[in-house]
Amino acid sequence: MAMNEIQVAQDELIEDFQLFDNWIDRYQYIIDLGKDLPEFPDAWRNEENRIHGCQSQVWLMTRCADERLDFTAVSDSAIVSGLIAILMRVYSGKQAADIINATHEFIGEIGLDEHLSPTRSNGLNAMIKAIESAAGACVGAK
Repeated sequence: MAMNEIQVAQDELIEDFQLFDNWIDRYQYIIDLGKDLPEFPDAWRNEENRIHGCQSQVWLMTRCADERLDFTAVSDSAIVSGLIAILMRVYSGKQAADIINATHEFIGEIGLDEHLSPTRSNGLNAMIKAIESAAGACVGAK
């Protein structure tokens, strides 16, 4: 079976994280990724786009085109911004059906499941659920 784009992105991300010997360097890498998020207009920072379940403020804006889900997000936290960048790399621009069916093994493979605080893990899961929900709305949407 051919690997889909999400699996390829996850594998590349896992490879990137293997370059770092310790979690201090990995955290810094995550924070650095978050510094390059695309612009997020203030008009999008509203209750409708807010992700609940995150300790930090997080807003997510999604767009569906040709059954692909594009999204951008922003947070007031440096580490969460980095997590957003990771999620965008893995899922944004990908087939909505693939997002819905994706496994999230990269979270364990790069150690996020062990090294994020429980509140950050909850926030990461809330962001993934919101992305999956948007992907569900995108499947079959014309």
